[in-house]
Amino acid sequence: MGIFRKWLTHRRIHQQQQQQQQPGNDPSPAGGQAQQMPLLSMDLDANVEWIRTRLEASPDLILRHLSHPQRPDLRLALAYIDGLVDTVALQHMIAELFQLIELGAGSPMNAAGFYQSLLNRKLTVGSLREIEDMESLLICMFNGATIVMVQGNRLAISADTIGGEMRGVEEPSTQTVIRGPKEGFTENLRTNTALIRRKIKSPDLRIDTKLIGKQTHTNVAILYLKDVVKNQYVEEVHKRLDAIQIDGILESGYIEELIQDSTFSPFPTIQNTERPDTAAAALLEGQIVIIVDGTPFVLIAPFTFFKFFQSSEDYYQRYDIASFLRIIRFVSFIVAMLLPSLYIATTTFHQEMLPATLLISLAAQREGVPFPALLEAMLMEITFEVLREAGVRMPRVIGSAISIVGALVLGQAAVQAGLVSAAMVIVVSFTAIASFVIPSVNMSAAARLIRFTLMLLAATLGLFGIMSGLMVVLIHLAGLRSFGAPYLAPISPLIPGNLKDIFIRVPWWAMVKRPLFLSQNQNRQPRMHKPSPPDDNNS
Repeated sequence: MGIFRKWLTHRRIHQQQQQQQQPGNDPSPAGGQAQQMPLLSMDLDANVEWIRTRLEASPDLILRHLSHPQRPDLRLALAYIDGLVDTVALQHMIAELFQLIELGAGSPMNAAGFYQSLLNRKLTVGSLREIEDMESLLICMFNGATIVMVQGNRLAISADTIGGEMRGVEEPSTQTVIRGPKEGFTENLRTNTALIRRKIKSPDLRIDTKLIGKQTHTNVAILYLKDVVKNQYVEEVHKRLDAIQIDGILESGYIEELIQDSTFSPFPTIQNTERPDTAAAALLEGQIVIIVDGTPFVLIAPFTFFKFFQSSEDYYQRYDIASFLRIIRFVSFIVAMLLPSLYIATTTFHQEMLPATLLISLAAQREGVPFPALLEAMLMEITFEVLREAGVRMPRVIGSAISIVGALVLGQAAVQAGLVSAAMVIVVSFTAIASFVIPSVNMSAAARLIRFTLMLLAATLGLFGIMSGLMVVLIHLAGLRSFGAPYLAPISPLIPGNLKDIFIRVPWWAMVKRPLFLSQNQNRQPRMHKPSPPDDNNS
C-alpha cells in the first residue's frame, strides 16, 4: 500500500507539472491564466489589428495611419488613448511626422533608416523609449504615451505625451498651517516628484519606480537621499513592495496596509501627508517617501511614535512657541485616551478621591440619571462618533453645521431629559476637542480606539484596570517596529543626543545631529554657537 501511495503521489505531481507547462495554463499573478503577450511584428497592419482586437475597438483608442503616396514602404501608425495625452504635444508630433515622411520620400532611406532617424534625432517631443513586446506597449499607452509603429520594424517608439485633465497644485485640505508653504501634492506622480525636487536640489535624491497591480499597473515611486538614509530601510521597503500581489492599487492606503508592521495594532507605523515640505523634511532626516500615482497622500517610513506629534509648522516659528504647542499635543493625547475612563473609575469606585463639594455636585447631577456611568459614557461617545462621521460624509456646505448644531442640540436635550449628566457632556466634549489637537489623524484614531477599552476596564476594575490597560499599551509600544526602527526611539532605546526634538524643540542652531536610529550620516550641520548681539566696542 505504501508503494502504491507513493506511485499515485508521483503521478499526480507529474500531471500537474505537465499542465503547468502547457501554453495557456500558466498561473497568472492575478489568480487566473496569464496571457503570453506577443512581440511586435514587422507587419504594421498586424500590430494595429492586434491592438484593436485586444482592446475590442474601445472608443477611447485612437489609431492613425500616416504614409506617402510615392513611398508606400514608409508607413507608420500612431496609437494612443484619448484623454490621457497632451493634445498640443500630440499635434506638434504629428506635424513633425508629416514633415519627416515628406523628407524620407525624397531620399533613398529605407524603413529601418527612417525608424532610426525618428528615434535618434528627428522627434523632439518629450522622452522616447523603444518597445519590443505588446505588454510594454499597452502599459505605456495606458500611462499617456503615444506609440509610433513603423512598417518593417520589430520595435516601436513610445513618445512621452502624458497630459489630459489634471488637478492643479492647491493648498492641502487636511494639514493646514498658519505659517508655511501653501502647496500640496496632487494626483499626478510626476507633479509630486517635481514638488519635492524643487525643495531638495541634490543629485543624491534617488527616485526608484515600480509598477504594482496586475490590472491597474499603478506607478509607485520610492524617494530617499542616498548618503543620508540607512540602506537597510531602503532594502526593506523594496522587499515589501516587491512582495505585493494584488489586482489593483487605487490609493496609497492600499500600499500602507500591505507593507506596514503589526497590522492588528491600533498604532500606525507609517505616516501619510499631503504636504511636500513635510515629505522633504522626512527625506532630510533619513526617512523614505513613497508616492503612489493617483492620490495626493504620500507615505513616509519608517515613522516612530513621537514623530506623529510633530507638525511642519513647529519648524517655521519660534522654538519656544513650538515646544509649548508640542507639549499641549502630548497632553491632549493623554486626555483623549484617559479622561472618560478616569471619570468612570472615580465616580464608580473612588469617590473618596474627589473633594466634598465636587462630589456633592456630581451626586446631585447623577441623581436622576437612570444609567450607570459606563453606559452613560458609551452613549455619549458613540453619539459623538456618529456626529463626527455624519459631518465628514455630508456635503461640505452643511457638514460642519450638522456636526456642531447636532452636538449642541443633542447634548442639551440629553441633559434636560435626564438621560446623561451635565458633567458627562463636559467630559466627552473636552475629550473630543483634545483628539482634534493631535496632528496625525491615524494617531488620533488610535487614541479613540484605546479609549473605549480603557472605559470598560475602568467600569470593572477602577483605577487598577486603567493602570493594567496602560501597562499593556506601553509593553505593546515597546515591542513595535517600523521597518526595523524601534517605535519608541529615542526614548526606548534611550538616545540622549536625539532628545532635542521630541517633547520640545530646541533652536535650529542647537540641532546639529540627525536621528541616530534613522540616518547613517549624523551631521546635519556644523556645530554653531548661539547668536549674540555685536559688541558695542567693536562696532
